[in-house]
Amino acid sequence: MRNKDAPDFRQIADRREMSPELRRELIECWVTVSNAGGAAGFPFPPVGFDEVASVADQLIAGLDPRRSRFLLAFVDGVLAGWLNVRRDVNPLIAHWGTVHHVQTHTDFRGRGVGAALMHRVRDLAREELGLEQLHLAARGGVGLEGFYGRLGWKEIGRRPGALRLAPGDDRDEILMMLML
Repeated sequence: MRNKDAPDFRQIADRREMSPELRRELIECWVTVSNAGGAAGFPFPPVGFDEVASVADQLIAGLDPRRSRFLLAFVDGVLAGWLNVRRDVNPLIAHWGTVHHVQTHTDFRGRGVGAALMHRVRDLAREELGLEQLHLAARGGVGLEGFYGRLGWKEIGRRPGALRLAPGDDRDEILMMLML
């Protein structure tokens, strides 16, 4: 029996699949997460719709079924979270992909949306993209390595002090990997 709170998933692998309404929802989610202090690519809140839109539009323009997809999680028809998974088609590294911008809308935190996204991207990467590994970089100092670790990800390295959030607030960039 399906959990009534479990998210429904949708993939977007082509920019033509991104409706204006869905684009707006994705950007609004990103603004909300970033302004709440989420480690989702914009370290200096507050950010506005237009600032996030320019980055989102670059991601949308780069969508390609073989190289880059959005995985979106919906709860009761509302965008609850999303991520981007990408791979390089260079044959030397085409067997692994990278997960970017993992985020759960603040209205849905604590309901398992982030974990559900990470479980689903594992299946998508293996079954649909034919990947053998996933990689990600997480911001140190906010507990993300614990979250990903509970989901089977392993820390494979750190870049000490690589992320400067403010003068005197340097954080490690934590490199993580999941074998599929």
